[in-house]
Amino acid sequence: MGQLTSPDVGANPGRVDPPAAGSAPTPSGVGAENGMPAPLDAGQARGGRTGAAGRGTLRVLASTLPVVIGVVVAVFFLIRLVPGDPARANLGDQASDDAVADLRRQLGLDQPLLTQFGDFLWNLVTRADTGDSLFYGVSSRELVLGRAGLTLSLVAVAAVLAILIVVPLAILAATRRGSLTDHLVRIVPTVGLSMPIFWIGMLLALLFSHRLGWLPPGGDGDGLRSLLLPGLSIAITIAPTLIRSLRAQLVEVLDADFVTTARAAGLPARRVLGVHVLRNAAAPTLSLFGLNIALMLGGTLVVERVFDLDGIGTILFEAAGNRDYPLVQAITLFSAIVVIVASLVTDLLVTWLDPRGTDR
Repeated sequence: MGQLTSPDVGANPGRVDPPAAGSAPTPSGVGAENGMPAPLDAGQARGGRTGAAGRGTLRVLASTLPVVIGVVVAVFFLIRLVPGDPARANLGDQASDDAVADLRRQLGLDQPLLTQFGDFLWNLVTRADTGDSLFYGVSSRELVLGRAGLTLSLVAVAAVLAILIVVPLAILAATRRGSLTDHLVRIVPTVGLSMPIFWIGMLLALLFSHRLGWLPPGGDGDGLRSLLLPGLSIAITIAPTLIRSLRAQLVEVLDADFVTTARAAGLPARRVLGVHVLRNAAAPTLSLFGLNIALMLGGTLVVERVFDLDGIGTILFEAAGNRDYPLVQAITLFSAIVVIVASLVTDLLVTWLDPRGTDR
């Protein structure tokens, strides 16, 4: 983590903005007395964050285009490496060769691969669709969007639960470094990394549903309550790495000079920890959290099957089993778009927390 700069605690304890380039120490205030650089004024801070956010947005958007192109090409060609004939899978093993050949012509599967790719791109550009599902016979886009709400809600619940787990435990470990509590916080959550996500889901359902009866065991008929167990299953799998990351950043920031200065100024411990320490330590862990969005989304598709949720994961497994090329492509593209948008949002949040990071 880069060198952290203290705010002028005596003058404005709520600020954590970086010093202006070339600024000299202020002649008064706690920061000046300790040789601390003067903080930016409100106009400079807003300008710095706006400029940094703009640069961060352009950088992410520039890197997004090749990713999207790569996903589009990969999603078309890789699914066709899967053994099996979509026409045969739809008609069954008892279908005659003539019937299979006729269906292949109807679906355009008898065309050269590049011709099929051209049709795929045309549908994608003109209709924002990958074509009609081979199994359901309706638009793949409509099938995905009809179930996207539940899947995205589950990802959101998992993200909130992960934050509620990670932040308190990381703070607890960092403020009690070297103690038994610190060691337990760093070791016990790693159990979640050693177990498959579907196994974690089954254990949680057994405990909180069948044994305690607190939450429903599956289905989506209970609204938010039905998403808590699957969301917790996902949160447990990503929490260990986030806890260790945030704890390490907190420990480093707690040893910084400006924290000692803030404490000497008589600021409440909670304010020092919540405003100064946590904000300076959050950016690297937030970046790591953004990288885990793809893992969370992949875990969601698996957990939906475990808890019988009618989301995208349900039709994904059916589409893969039926060699439903258009539907698998639609689901893959949707997942890629979600990850890209989440990465963009995460990058902007990191830039807002620490605008100096875009210049490093």
